[in-house]
Amino acid sequence: MKNEQITIKDIAKALNISTSTVSRALRNHPDISDETKKAVAELAKQMQYHPNSIASSLRNKRTNTIGIIVPEIIHTFFASVIAGVEEVAYAEGYKVLICQSNETYEKEIINMQTLISSRVDGILVSISNQTQKYEHFEWALQRKIPLVFFDRVCEDLNTSKVIVDDYEGSFQATEHLILSGCRRIAHIAGPQNLEICKKRKEGYLDALKAHDMPINEELIVYSHLDQREGMLLAEKLLTLPQKPDAIFAVTDPVAIGAHIAIRKHGLKMPEQISLMGFTNDAVSDIIEPSISTMAQPSFEMGKVATRQLIYQIKNKTAKPERIVLKTELIERNSTKKIRLKALSHS
Repeated sequence: MKNEQITIKDIAKALNISTSTVSRALRNHPDISDETKKAVAELAKQMQYHPNSIASSLRNKRTNTIGIIVPEIIHTFFASVIAGVEEVAYAEGYKVLICQSNETYEKEIINMQTLISSRVDGILVSISNQTQKYEHFEWALQRKIPLVFFDRVCEDLNTSKVIVDDYEGSFQATEHLILSGCRRIAHIAGPQNLEICKKRKEGYLDALKAHDMPINEELIVYSHLDQREGMLLAEKLLTLPQKPDAIFAVTDPVAIGAHIAIRKHGLKMPEQISLMGFTNDAVSDIIEPSISTMAQPSFEMGKVATRQLIYQIKNKTAKPERIVLKTELIERNSTKKIRLKALSHS
């Protein structure tokens, strides 16, 4: 055959039947005989026929495609989320278009324009650390395109959200450090325009208060969630006249940066200083000493968010839901063992 797009007209001409018969045979229509269906299917395979998805989407007003916007694919957390998204999407007959904002508001706007122009049926979003305005998300809602936020969410819009209990996870992480004997616990926080960062800081502060420990503002520094800043901010903390005896980092990439700074200063973990992260990045487990962390169910988050999005695509009147997943403390070699049984809190 010529190097051209094969159509049902080509199949119909080769079999000397009508295009409508070919079309119905390919859709397994009951009015078409098994013999004809078999002949059409075999020739379609031989001729390498592929349905025109654009034409089909115009007829059905659906593309069977969903879009996802993540800050950075390079992070294992978001790569794992995407794997969960694809598992559910493909099982339900949807293709996935993946975009990354590279942690910039401007690129996130371009991502939304691209997905809307591609006529996706729904969009999953985890916002960038720069995002403080949300008009570009409203474009999708105005066009009746379902939106589901995950991890880093937009609280100002009435949409479904899939998150972890960032406050509880942060409280538990900080309490673990307290009960292991740490008394000057620093926190490398994240941008406070992100709800996850605010909640993790709140959990840290409330754990200190619950154990009658003072809040020292010089021990709280703010990052943009990357490894390099984690290293530089840990350097700053380690040059204080009174060094911290523990660092709780807002994410594992930030904790990995802090780990580099601690090693550079010749301090032993956990004997001289403890380190706690939040995410359960794959590197945290293989670095030496391995980093204790609060694990997020990233793969499950991707699956849950996709199920929710597909439900909303199929049920246009569905009300938004807020789904909260649990974190899990992973104790590794960067923190001391707990001396006392953790106290309950309300």
